[in-house]
Amino acid sequence: ERGEYVIEKPDSLSARDGDLVRVEPKSHRGYGPKRGVVTAILGRVDDPRSASLIALHTHGVPDEFPSAVLAEAAEAEPLQAPREDLTLIPLVTIDPDDARDHDDAVFAAPDGSGWRIIVAIADVAAYVRTGTALDREAFRRGNSTYFPDRVAPMLPETLSADLCSLKEGELRETLAVEMRITADGVKTSHRFMRARMRSLARLSYREAQDAADGHPSEKTAPLLETVIKPLWAAYRALDRARKRREPLDLDLPERRVRIGEDGRILSITLRERLDAHRLIEEFMIQANVCASETLEEARSPQIYRVHEEPSGEKLAHLAAFLPTLGVSWAKGQPATGARFNRLLASVRGSEHESLVHETVLRSQAQARYSDENLGHFGLNLTKYAHFTSPIRRYSDLIIHRALIRALGLGPDGANQSDLTRMEEYAGHVTMTERRSMAAEREASDRYLVLFLADRVGARFSGKVAGVTRAGLFIRLDETGADGFAPAARLGEEYWVHDEASSALVGRRTERRYELGMPLEVRLIEAIPLTGSLLFEVLTEPRPPRRELRRPPPHGRPGPARTRPPDGGGRPPGIRHSSRKTKGQASYGKNKKPKR
Repeated sequence: ERGEYVIEKPDSLSARDGDLVRVEPKSHRGYGPKRGVVTAILGRVDDPRSASLIALHTHGVPDEFPSAVLAEAAEAEPLQAPREDLTLIPLVTIDPDDARDHDDAVFAAPDGSGWRIIVAIADVAAYVRTGTALDREAFRRGNSTYFPDRVAPMLPETLSADLCSLKEGELRETLAVEMRITADGVKTSHRFMRARMRSLARLSYREAQDAADGHPSEKTAPLLETVIKPLWAAYRALDRARKRREPLDLDLPERRVRIGEDGRILSITLRERLDAHRLIEEFMIQANVCASETLEEARSPQIYRVHEEPSGEKLAHLAAFLPTLGVSWAKGQPATGARFNRLLASVRGSEHESLVHETVLRSQAQARYSDENLGHFGLNLTKYAHFTSPIRRYSDLIIHRALIRALGLGPDGANQSDLTRMEEYAGHVTMTERRSMAAEREASDRYLVLFLADRVGARFSGKVAGVTRAGLFIRLDETGADGFAPAARLGEEYWVHDEASSALVGRRTERRYELGMPLEVRLIEAIPLTGSLLFEVLTEPRPPRRELRRPPPHGRPGPARTRPPDGGGRPPGIRHSSRKTKGQASYGKNKKPKR
């Protein structure tokens, strides 16, 4: 419950000014301010690590395991079940260089004119059985939550980073799928198996990519001919099939925040997007499809990962907005991934490229889980489930249990109660995923603001990321941080919000600040506690656009009240600052797509 609380000394746990505390409301009769009781002192507000702590507790993400759960994890042993022997298969993990939990390992080898592929996934169901304290806590969390400085894992580290993780050289239980594909990437068969494996090597994306590019290291040189080249050749076959399928190809940049041991930011960089990433992504997509197909063939209930096509309203907004950029989008034609891809290709290299990418992203529905098969628009797939990350997603553990039951792979599969609760499971894991996304983005915002806090007064390059009557939302090129520039600080002009072209237009001069416009700004204020930045715009507005109608004199746009999807104003998740001054407001941001 948000609000201000009076904490009396006996209820304070001796908290000092500047302490971050957890407070529970205290019942009291009568009028006056609300009373509270401090139940825990979490840290200091000036500690850089407070950014993720605040996000955890604001969004209710569990961060401590009950003692009963830790006790079960300490005693966990895999349930015995018949297993095939994959220990001689050269399976490898390919992950970020700082990954601690390794869900998946991959292998490929020639198979006639095509390829044999194995995707081996950690067999979490063997350790986490339905109805146990471990299972109840994993369900409550729904998924792991990742911050720049910490992880709130779905499972205790005994399991997530050790017993279940497919660590190099260690014997591990796995639920694997073996696929056979043609030279053109068409799957001809697949089968699931429970097995034991021993990862031959733990590779980072960069290590695997360098080896594939002909620059192997001492570690990857012995793997080049037998492991890496076959993986890349099989990926090229799958990629040919992917291109024929024409999924939506939104390759948006993602930033990585690196934190030092003292909790302070070391660097903010763009994450590399390598073929190694695409290889693992495509292998996982195919394994996920196999899981969903197998459960449908067995007539087993499941939870699907669904992504519905854009709504008619959002498509209408898109069709009305794009012509203001000089980009055509015919109304009435069906929306497909291929059509969106042609749109994105048409603006590649232009000044509107990033804006059109952002606008297309905003037009999309948000992916979710469902007990009904609604298809996956973005991937252009008719059957899709999440199977490949059971260490960090409860949805995948549900699919593992359903497969074990459907295929008779052991006594630890889904029970009858599980099969009747798929609608409940789908709703819950959708909620926990979105909760984690909001917490992750909020923490990243605060870290970005903390990184910029000692640069107040400095100049930055950025773009207009949103337009409202109150002013402009600015996204910085260097860090991706978002903030607000109030209209009151845009010079001696009365600014009118023209929704049709998503711009602020001067009523006297008709000069314009437009969505996507590059500009220079000066940082005026940075408040790490709220994750908010306030800017002054240094770039002059653009000249009038004569082809557009002059805004009416009373500040209302003309009859054409079109706008880009999601309003074209404040970007999704951008927050008002808790601190306001006359004529000013400050905001933070957020958005991150997931499949």
